[in-house]
Amino acid sequence: MEIKECNNFFDKLCGLMFKRNFDYGLKFRCNGIHTFFMFEPIDVVLTDKDGYIVCVYYNLKPNHIILPKRNVYYTYEFPHGYLSDLEIGTLFNPE
Repeated sequence: MEIKECNNFFDKLCGLMFKRNFDYGLKFRCNGIHTFFMFEPIDVVLTDKDGYIVCVYYNLKPNHIILPKRNVYYTYEFPHGYLSDLEIGTLFNPE
């Protein structure tokens, strides 16, 4: 699956808002997100600076907030159902 890195303000602001049936993932340099204005649930992985998984959310519904978490450096968003059986503390390799 293609992963698009959100590096500028506009990409970070929009993310997956107002998107339907997307087939790619997003990578943000942040430690918390919201799902306001999203039409579909997503799977989310939060990792530290070295790429180790700190937290995983499966089937995160629209209109929810993931508050900033300690030791999180990157946030990945994927279409619902893309992720399965990830363990906290393991190295995340999105390819």
